[in-house]
Amino acid sequence: MTTVDVVYRYEAVPAAGAVAAMARLREVYGVRQIGFQEREKTVRVEYDSTRLSEPVIHNLLRRAGLDIVERVVLTTVPPPTPAPIPAS
Repeated sequence: MTTVDVVYRYEAVPAAGAVAAMARLREVYGVRQIGFQEREKTVRVEYDSTRLSEPVIHNLLRRAGLDIVERVVLTTVPPPTPAPIPAS
């Protein structure tokens, strides 16, 4: 199993029916977790990439009624490069 996270920004606050539909997405084989950040208007989905792909997750959220406006690119910060050792 290869766990992957994807984050989407949404526009409108989901209606009650959309929230219920998204809660049922947890029953989809391969979806591990769904989390909302209301302040940032983002939803994070953790899924098994050996079972599902990012476009499938995107379509599942759209069909559930979430108004997705963009995918948030998750980046990692590279470690700092060490300072060069002065020649003696």
